[in-house]
Parts: sequence; C-alpha cells; structure tokens
Amino acid sequence: MTLERPSRRTALTLLAVAGLSLVVNLVFGAFKIVRPDGGNGWQADGSISLPTPREQSAVSVEEAIADRRSRRTYSDRALERRELGQLLWATQGVTDRARGFRAAPSAGALYPLEVYVVVGSQGVEGLQSGVYRYRPGRHELGRGRTGDVQPELRAAAIDQEAVEEAAVDIVLCAVDERTTGKYGERGRRRYVPMEAGHAGEHLYLQAESLGLATVSIGAFRDDRVRDILEAPATQRPLYIFPIGGRAQ
Repeated sequence: MTLERPSRRTALTLLAVAGLSLVVNLVFGAFKIVRPDGGNGWQADGSISLPTPREQSAVSVEEAIADRRSRRTYSDRALERRELGQLLWATQGVTDRARGFRAAPSAGALYPLEVYVVVGSQGVEGLQSGVYRYRPGRHELGRGRTGDVQPELRAAAIDQEAVEEAAVDIVLCAVDERTTGKYGERGRRRYVPMEAGHAGEHLYLQAESLGLATVSIGAFRDDRVRDILEAPATQRPLYIFPIGGRAQ
C-alpha cells in the first residue's frame, strides 16, 4: 500500500494545531504553577483576620541584628495575636499592594513559599490549637486541622523539645513549580532555598524586635511534617521555627 504525502495545506494545519496545543499547555501549566495553594486545594475552615502590622518600632535594624540569637527555651505565656500577625507579615507579608511585592525578595517575584502556623495548647490568645495557613494577600489565617499537634511535630523533628515547648511553630514550605516553571532546576536548587533563607532571617529579626525567642530547625522528616500540616504533595517543607516568649 502506498502512503500519500499530506498536502502543504494539511501539513500547515497540523502544524498550527500542534502549536496551539503547545501554547495552551504552557498557559495552563503556568496557571498551575502560580496557584496559591500549590496545585491542590487545602481545606480551610473560614478565615481569621490579623491585626494590621506596624512598620515602625523602638528597636533598630542594627540592634536586632546585633542581638539576634537562636533560643530554644521559652516562657509559658501565650503570644498575642498582634505578635503572631507581625511575625507572619515580616516573613511573607505584602509590602507593596500595587505590585504584590512581599517582605522577602523572590526570584522573578514568583513567591514559592507557603507559611503554616502550628498553634499549641493556649499558644496564641484567642486562637484554638491546630494548624493554620497564612494568606498574605489579606493578612489573615485559614484554619486547617484542629487540636494540638505539636507533640506529633516534635516527633517528626527528631524529638527536638523546642518544637513542642514553643507557643507556636511557623513552618515554611515551598512550591518549587512556581519557580522552576521559569528558571528550571536552578530554581529548585538555588532560588527557592535562598528565598526561604531571606524569609527565615526576617522572622528571626522580627522576633528579636518583639522580644520573643526562636530558632531555625531543618532536621525533620519531610513527609511526616507534610502529613501533619495536611499540605499538598507539591509542597516541600524547608524550615520549622518554634517561637515563644523569652524564658527568664
């Protein structure tokens, strides 16, 4: 049987269809990359507003840098909701609403980080214990699973006591696809971890300015932490920051 060569018109039509398909895939692929939930829904029960963050304090940047230390012991006092909101704003809050820029720099302004808050028993005034996710655009929290999961998080973090003894644990996760869609593997290996470092240092300095204590923790079982947060599989846990009042 002899196969006929397609006509020039047919070939051009097939090429156009293939090109259109490629464009559609790129557009919807990019949409998936920038979805704020990391590509999968995260069930949240309503929203909890946070107090408007301050942009001035009595502690200078230089003082906060000079005094910054990693602290693993905490007082028993609950954090004020104002303090929690300030910490979250310094980590990933929106600082330029016209352009959507956030407190920490991000390669291509793609913002791959997601911020979770694990609130312990009586950890924050007016908040039930459980897991929350920060929503930077509206400076609010979405509530996920309820109950005190700090003991589980401590076990996932190689039994580090600070994780359970703190008032809250702030967990930074990364949606690598948001960055790799533009920068490829270099985004996952370099740009995303760099951004987590920027955000983590902001959190350290804000805690110092508020007279709070924190420490950065990177030793934990990634999959277990993700399960505790009930975060999507597309999110990679990078940091745990136990935070509480300073022990005397």
